[in-house]
Amino acid sequence: MGNHTTVSTFLPWGFSSFPDLQGLLFVMIFFSHVTILAANVSIMVTIKLSHSLHTSMFFFLCGLSFPENCTTMAIIPCMLVDLLSDSKTISLPECATQVFFFFGSAANNCFIMAAMSYDHYTAIHNPLHYRILMTHKICFQFIMASWMVGFLVSLCVVIIVFNLSFCDSNIIQHFFCDISPVVCLACDHTSRQERAIFVLSAFVLVGSFVFITMSYVFIVSTVVKMPSAQGKDKAFSTCSSQLTVVCIHYKFAGFVYLRPRDRDSLREDMLMAVTYTVLTPLLSPIVYSFRNKEMQMALRKVLGKTDRLIPQLVNKRTLDI
Repeated sequence: MGNHTTVSTFLPWGFSSFPDLQGLLFVMIFFSHVTILAANVSIMVTIKLSHSLHTSMFFFLCGLSFPENCTTMAIIPCMLVDLLSDSKTISLPECATQVFFFFGSAANNCFIMAAMSYDHYTAIHNPLHYRILMTHKICFQFIMASWMVGFLVSLCVVIIVFNLSFCDSNIIQHFFCDISPVVCLACDHTSRQERAIFVLSAFVLVGSFVFITMSYVFIVSTVVKMPSAQGKDKAFSTCSSQLTVVCIHYKFAGFVYLRPRDRDSLREDMLMAVTYTVLTPLLSPIVYSFRNKEMQMALRKVLGKTDRLIPQLVNKRTLDI
């Protein structure tokens, strides 16, 4: 952080615009947060316990569920505290940390979705060699590369943003430390820094989206050549869940991060941010679970085992007493 920085704390002002709704917002966001965590943990546990799901597709789904939880954990707990607290300030290092983990986890999500699209392409285009081409080692390397590149880009963004001078207002027109609202508070930001941030954001969003689009173009070209109608239906049903999540995620994230920076658009960005920080992580596990028969069956088995295990543990504890 530059020595010339004079502002040491920020004041996220987003929810202060709705003083009468803060109780309702707390309840809604709290239950959404609990649902997101429970749903993603359920997916990870189900994949871990179900040997039938030990394939690359579900390995990537498990890899996607964890950063989804990290993304929400980076901001939603602070949002909930702010809704209950009279003092809504956040220090400069805390703000930088929040940006780092939020943007890094979100970038990781994009790269893992790109890896998932490649996995789907390989499964459909080359099914006979699929298990050789997409081993657990290769899948793990994809996920590790996603984490490393995502947080490297995030580190670059944090260095650019928090080397700026903040010497005027410290009120962030947002409910958490997001890139654009923080940059708007800087006294010395130039078009060069804005271009650098835009290029990094475009690398994550546009780069991964182009890769996903190319993968699905090849998938469609392969599927239409299939002689079996049943094979076509199975292929499209396999890909439809990810396409649904991709469309929702990139629509709202692109709207916020790829538009020209403008103080007048911050309120719109804040409303969109509610969607991609709460609604999208809430929809992702629901879409992936309810639109996949294998996941549904595995979830039922795991829940059935849990229902039988809990009474056994209670009875055993009662006998020990």
